[in-house]
Amino acid sequence: MHRGKGMKFVGDSRVKENGRKPNIPKDYSEYPGKTEAFWPNFLLREWMVGAVFLMGYLCLTIAHPAPLEGLADPTNSAYIPLPDWYFLFLYQLLKYTYASGDYNVLGTVIIPGVAFGALLLAPWLDTGKERRPTRRPIASSMMMLGVIATIFLTWEAVDQHDWAAAAQQGQLVEDSDVDIDMEAQGYEIYSGQSSCIQCHGDTLSGTEMGVNLLETEKTAEEIINVIENGQGSMPADMFEGSEEELQILAEYIEAHGQPEE
Repeated sequence: MHRGKGMKFVGDSRVKENGRKPNIPKDYSEYPGKTEAFWPNFLLREWMVGAVFLMGYLCLTIAHPAPLEGLADPTNSAYIPLPDWYFLFLYQLLKYTYASGDYNVLGTVIIPGVAFGALLLAPWLDTGKERRPTRRPIASSMMMLGVIATIFLTWEAVDQHDWAAAAQQGQLVEDSDVDIDMEAQGYEIYSGQSSCIQCHGDTLSGTEMGVNLLETEKTAEEIINVIENGQGSMPADMFEGSEEELQILAEYIEAHGQPEE
């Protein structure tokens, strides 16, 4: 027999001793500024930048807390809603002729969809390996166009908003500043009148549509006269109840409408 006849070599199953390679990043010195190790170089830097921004936002929210507005009132048609700052550019977009009204779908779906879709497709539209913005005109142009449009629309939304009216309609009245008796029969009658509580608020402190009843300084007879005959923007005969209930309501408003000494 010849040596090795009828035998086939299938491989070497021996394992080298200490064959496990240490977790040492590759040497990228030949490519300075173009690439680096993901762990720990890149990931550590991203974590540090994220931590700095997070601490900055936390300090900002502590130093300047978000202002609170009044309780939501679905019956107040004079309220001017305003979205949060990061949606202001979309809010402003809907003010233009070809993005609202008959073209509402264009302004709410098509234009934002095309804009955000283009940003999502940017890595596939520009596959260059250059990291300089000037060497990647497609991606750089799309990003600059998106940033400029967002900043411009946000600025326009802030500049055109009626902040004076918004400040008045969004005032938050603390219960500690309003001393009213909500257990009295007069308040029960007041809260049962939808026109009263809608225009003057549940604490009698007034809204955009009604005056502050805590500062009326009117007598019960004068209050009854205003309720029956109207005054200013308040129409006449808005009270739905008996004369006795009207007298109780007027005396209740009179008791709470005198200035504090």
